[in-house]
Amino acid sequence: MAIQTVNPFNNEVIKTFKEMTPQEIEKAVTKAHEAFKSWKKTPFSTRSKVLHEAAAKMRSQKEELAQIITLEMGKLISDARAEVDLSANILDYYADNAEKFLKRQKVDVETGEAYVVFDPIGVVFGIEPWNFPFYQVARIAAPNIMAGNTVLIKHASNVPQCGIALERLFKEGGAPEGVYTNLLISSKAVAQVIENPKIAGVSLTGSEGAGAHVAETAGKSLKKSVLELGGNDPFIVLDDANIEKTLDSAIWAKMNNTGQCCIAAKRYILMDSIADEFIKKFSEKLAKLKPGDPSKDKTTLGPLSSEGAAVLLQKQIDETIKKGAKALVGGKRPDIKGAFVTPTVLVDVKPGMPAYSEELFGPVATIFRVKTEEEAIHLANDTVFGLGASVFSDNLERAEKVAKQIDSGMVFINHPTWTEPDLPFGGTKKSGYGRELSEVGIFEFVNKKLIRISDYNDPF
Repeated sequence: MAIQTVNPFNNEVIKTFKEMTPQEIEKAVTKAHEAFKSWKKTPFSTRSKVLHEAAAKMRSQKEELAQIITLEMGKLISDARAEVDLSANILDYYADNAEKFLKRQKVDVETGEAYVVFDPIGVVFGIEPWNFPFYQVARIAAPNIMAGNTVLIKHASNVPQCGIALERLFKEGGAPEGVYTNLLISSKAVAQVIENPKIAGVSLTGSEGAGAHVAETAGKSLKKSVLELGGNDPFIVLDDANIEKTLDSAIWAKMNNTGQCCIAAKRYILMDSIADEFIKKFSEKLAKLKPGDPSKDKTTLGPLSSEGAAVLLQKQIDETIKKGAKALVGGKRPDIKGAFVTPTVLVDVKPGMPAYSEELFGPVATIFRVKTEEEAIHLANDTVFGLGASVFSDNLERAEKVAKQIDSGMVFINHPTWTEPDLPFGGTKKSGYGRELSEVGIFEFVNKKLIRISDYNDPF
């Protein structure tokens, strides 16, 4: 895949970038490794200053950065601005809290003394997706830079200018050369980087297939990996939920980032008594969204990230309908230029259809009706994925009972599945393993080293 900016609003190629040679990759890895030798010894105050400065640069350049995001992957400009803010907040969060998180932990022992320290392990390689090109990088870079690791980032091939901008921001923040490095490489060069003995760990956010390949390559080299993969997230509405308030969450959960979100609501599981009202109002709201230029504030429906993504999603819709499902809204791509897919609501979806088992990455919602909580839980868990889920109910005790029975890494009650700097993020099953963000996220790539102090006379 070529490394280039293609505007998904009109599918025009804006700029093409030369891929790094194997020799250039080796040079970048070596610089990161050399930088680690000194960076791991820097005080937390030095590391913190770099992240705070980089966060300040993000905010001061928010409009410019948001326009780059929108240009490269089609995100609505309002969503792009929000992503820049969230990314800056993540940098500040770790700058403020990392030293406290990594404070040595005392171990209670019968004799002598023992404690655990958290040492950086080296160069961490991050393989990042296009859908949140700033946020995804921030959540791997911030904790690792604060922990004393150095970071190499291979960004998605369709957002090269986002990758270049992020490297510039860290440099403007005062990061020494090699602490944060952007690699202009395609997926074919990933194995070369992972296998390099100077790489200590690897983190990927991407597809199930990419995750399996990265895990296999890292495993062969006995290197730690963290994977955040796809999702088929359930959005459960119980019969005592406030429908009007739930609808606002339902639309946002589906249409944030035009549905191109691993934690977007994808399967709407509705109890029978409220299903008719919910479906009618939900479909009406989606039908009002109109495609347009995502860089304009008035636009309510942006394109997908690429023409290829739009073609794939439409194929999944077509195959699902061909096998017996119905589209209450949408179902066909609009007859306009660009990578647009019409917001679609599918019903009568059954096992064996793409929309039942696959991740539909875009503005497509599948609707399921159930009679009992038990049926809702069973349906929610009937997937190979386990990333996020949402449960809506006026009875919090009831909602928590349901939430505890859902097999996923995250369950939100009366709120769409979402992310904040202080909330651990990650999944189970084929949604991956490991966690990012919060205090939990900073411990993925550190050596939890025991220091045991004994007296000469202590028994063996």
